[in-house]
Amino acid sequence: MRKRKTVLIVDDHPLFREGLKSLLARHSSFEVIGEAGNGNDGLKKAKKLMPDLVVMDISLPDQSGIEVTSKIRSLLPETRVIVLSMHTKIDYITEAFRQGATGYVVKESATEKLMECLEIVSKGEYFVDSSLSHRVVKSLLESDEKERKITDDGYNTLTPREQQVMRLLAEGHSTKQIAEKLFISAKTVENHRSNIMSKLEVHTIMELVRYAARLGLIDVDLWKG
Repeated sequence: MRKRKTVLIVDDHPLFREGLKSLLARHSSFEVIGEAGNGNDGLKKAKKLMPDLVVMDISLPDQSGIEVTSKIRSLLPETRVIVLSMHTKIDYITEAFRQGATGYVVKESATEKLMECLEIVSKGEYFVDSSLSHRVVKSLLESDEKERKITDDGYNTLTPREQQVMRLLAEGHSTKQIAEKLFISAKTVENHRSNIMSKLEVHTIMELVRYAARLGLIDVDLWKG
């Protein structure tokens, strides 16, 4: 008998997680071994449980699912990540794959496509819930590597606190809101903002938003600015 593939579900909607668990429970090939409602918890459980597959929501309350995908793939290269998203834009799809995802399923068709995706990804292949072919995905993964490395390198020069402030700025939060959220002064937020823009060589908030979106750190459709 073939060993069942283990699955971790990372999604901030309990009802959606329950629906996925019910769906997977009907299939003998897969076993849900854990669930998480945010990125940090998802990362911790991935480290502990070492699942074969992770079903990852792209929009999480604490960080982008694409960012968590990248972290999981760095720690657990054998674990395959399937990203769930409401978005069909090519930017979201390509960034998800560039950060290590091997499957991409649109949420509204998750019940129809997820099992097919799990089966295909389990075999080491790519799956995209769109008209994109396997060959197109491969070409997208191979393109623009030099520019992406420059972008990643710039982000990696930021301190953890600067990365936190950058995300909040890119999401449209004001200096006052960030100060209250992080329990620091408005002046400290302004200093972080200045350092971030200098290190990343960006000059406006919109440039910062595009930079963050490129790395998959924010959901641009939810931007408040």
